[in-house]
Amino acid sequence: MKQKLLNISDLHIELPEGSDRQYAIQKVDLELKQGETLCVVGESGSGKSLTARAIMGLLPEPHVRVSNGEIIFNGEDITKVSYERLRDLRGSEISMIFQEPMTALNPVMSIGSQIDEIFRYHVSMSKAERQKRAIELLADVNLPNPTQIMNAYPHELSGGQRQRAMIAMALALKPQILIADEPTTALDVTTQAQILKLIKDMQTVYDTGVLFITHDFGVVADIADRVAVMQHGIVVESGTVKQVLNNPKHPYTKALISAVPSLTPRKAKTISKEKVLEVKDVSKTFGGGRGLFGFGKPSRQVDALKNVTLDLYNGETLGVVGESGSGKSTLARCIIRLMDTDAGAITIEGTQINLLKRKAMRTWRNKIQMVFQDPFASLNPRIRVGDIIAQGPITQGVAREDALKRARELISIVGLDDRSFERYPHEFSGGQRQRIGIARSLALKPEILIADEPVSALDVSIQSQILDLLDDIREQMKLSMIFITHDLRVAAQVCDRMAVMQYGEVVEVGKTKDIFANPQHNYTIDLLSAVPGKDWKGISPTVNAGKSKAKAKPKSRSKTS
Repeated sequence: MKQKLLNISDLHIELPEGSDRQYAIQKVDLELKQGETLCVVGESGSGKSLTARAIMGLLPEPHVRVSNGEIIFNGEDITKVSYERLRDLRGSEISMIFQEPMTALNPVMSIGSQIDEIFRYHVSMSKAERQKRAIELLADVNLPNPTQIMNAYPHELSGGQRQRAMIAMALALKPQILIADEPTTALDVTTQAQILKLIKDMQTVYDTGVLFITHDFGVVADIADRVAVMQHGIVVESGTVKQVLNNPKHPYTKALISAVPSLTPRKAKTISKEKVLEVKDVSKTFGGGRGLFGFGKPSRQVDALKNVTLDLYNGETLGVVGESGSGKSTLARCIIRLMDTDAGAITIEGTQINLLKRKAMRTWRNKIQMVFQDPFASLNPRIRVGDIIAQGPITQGVAREDALKRARELISIVGLDDRSFERYPHEFSGGQRQRIGIARSLALKPEILIADEPVSALDVSIQSQILDLLDDIREQMKLSMIFITHDLRVAAQVCDRMAVMQYGEVVEVGKTKDIFANPQHNYTIDLLSAVPGKDWKGISPTVNAGKSKAKAKPKSRSKTS
């Protein structure tokens, strides 16, 4: 019999007065044994992340607090221990990988310094030993050039690289329990497979218990021993992975599973011959320069984009897929002119927009908009949500009253309640913030939408609704879209054509159904073979069933996901 590491019994977490509901979670019973992986799934706002934070003693007390129940770790009730004891437990005995790496990492400390800090506080090691171990950890999570990453700051890394750096920190002291809150959300499928294997290997060696929070049922199918399904703070179903995924009992579980995108591409549609965007031989290089006033050694030069050529046709969705660091987001930022190109041409309606001055580019902003990957970093924390969404139209000359009216409509369309209009970004869960970002990008009714991982932070049911919503908007507004994603299931259901990128180059372009059926490049073959849960037979063969669900107004949710 495996030793029981964690036992959560009748746990209640109370929310502040005036919240959407009295309890964020209630009557929660969970247990975790050595060497076991327990996956907790549920929609944004179901209480998954708050349960994890309670285990770590990271609740924002006294406003949000444990009001009843116990969390027993190795015979000790975590809810009743001192702050000093919690500090000893964190990292060394219980470690956590957070959902949003940019907000969890210290922006003014290098990655190496942050890993070194963990060792300095918990173990006795020389500086050389700490540095050697840190480099080994970064190599274990497949970060390129670990020595260079050691000296890098979080803003200098891509989203996926930041996530991997945080995973390395969580694994540093080989904890008994690893709590992983959406740890592979920002990762491409090949790196995701490597990280999941890394966690599994660690379990095998150290008998680590893993509490894995995710909305990716493919990951659940691949790694889980047991599954707990949460809805509105209550565990509605639990059991072995085979029981829950292949024979779900609760209607909510069935609805979640039916929303999982299929790997079979959707029926192809006729693509217009009218080009709305042309990208030809675009290149972008970072680094290579010297320090302040030209002193110091030249920095390493990185070719982020190398002669990228793509066309976007009227009304189509072009998917751009590839590993973290392949140049997908850099390409998006060059197209929307958040970044200047070094060479090549980006043309819309006969105008080469990459040559326009910043002031002249302003008139093109209502034609092309972008949904960013990290919703928390892209939303102004000091401005209310309604004003965030209305900001773009007001800047373009729309009357404030009309812009705010449009903002209210968009808030409803993306599935948030009316009270969201007056709230601030920090009051929402990760998935809810992503919906705010989507609403903001649609406020100007653009002709071209660049979506950089727009549904990566969303649970499967909301993901399905948002994808349906984007599809409806594309049809109604004749919207053309560049859809950047690492989720090949989503790509199969959203994209008419796909471009596969590796190391800044486009290695394969074609119709989605052709690439999935017969990939030509070895890299594309590797991506498709690494898709999590590809052998799970319980996945519904249909996806996005019922367009009406995209416009349905869900129940109000608090920040408890």
